[in-house]
Amino acid sequence: MTAEETDLLIGEAVTGGVTAQVAEIDGIAMSALCAEVDQPRAVVVAVHGGATTSQYFDCPGRPSMSLLRIGAALGFTALAVDRPGYGESAPHAGTFADPDHRVDTCYRTVDAMLGSRPRGAGVFLLAHSAGCDLALRMAADERGAHLLGLELAGTGVRKHPDAERRIAQMSVTRSRAAIREMLWEPGYLYPPEIFGGKSISVTGPDYEAAVVRDWPPAFPELARRVRVPVRFSHGEFERVWRSDAAAMAEIRQMFSAAPRFVTNVQSEAGHNLSLGFGAAAYHLGTLSFVEECAVLRRAENPAPRPSPE
Repeated sequence: MTAEETDLLIGEAVTGGVTAQVAEIDGIAMSALCAEVDQPRAVVVAVHGGATTSQYFDCPGRPSMSLLRIGAALGFTALAVDRPGYGESAPHAGTFADPDHRVDTCYRTVDAMLGSRPRGAGVFLLAHSAGCDLALRMAADERGAHLLGLELAGTGVRKHPDAERRIAQMSVTRSRAAIREMLWEPGYLYPPEIFGGKSISVTGPDYEAAVVRDWPPAFPELARRVRVPVRFSHGEFERVWRSDAAAMAEIRQMFSAAPRFVTNVQSEAGHNLSLGFGAAAYHLGTLSFVEECAVLRRAENPAPRPSPE
């Protein structure tokens, strides 16, 4: 089967496709993309990284790389939210400087969009890169104890040596080419029409600078408060964050209250796991972990058996 035939098959497998949704929270329009199924195995809520939107999880023209479409084809409702200050809420980005406000807004957005519709085994939270700040804060919040699980991808607590070198270079040259290289190399891993963020790049809110600055020092305390299973993923060619064995062992120790912590190295993948040619493999692995979390949840809360006649 060719890649084009695979794209067509997956695109047609989702009844109704991907739809845009908007919910008003405190007078501000919050937006998302959603692929919904009637009786989901679980709900996957995806949180994008910096300088992009929910479109990150529904790669334009490449349905076989779409987390939303693959998720729905396998029986999961998938909701990719635009983080506060992105999408429809971009004009109000200045009101979201407080991270607690962003957490509360995102929880309320998800609840408003899902409403009373079935959630299967529960809500699983997935995040990429700068979006991991919001997702980890959500998981560390008291409401996070009810999540099904957490996937963090394209992040870490210590910069990769290549990143440190390129950031130092950028401070001298003032060129952003070094940043693009970190985020998008090797180029052969990505479709040419997507490489470099073409068609999905946007200007991020001002508060993003504080997110980048505060992320490493905030990470350990937030991680210690997470009490649900965690999967930590990075691409084989990740060059922003350290992902060697020592770095992963350090991060694993931080999630001391999580009942389960697993790491995933995605082969033939760079920083942007959901936009490369390996995206389908990454998404299938993530959904497998979601299903494992669902099985664990059902084992902890078994359905009552019918009374004997």
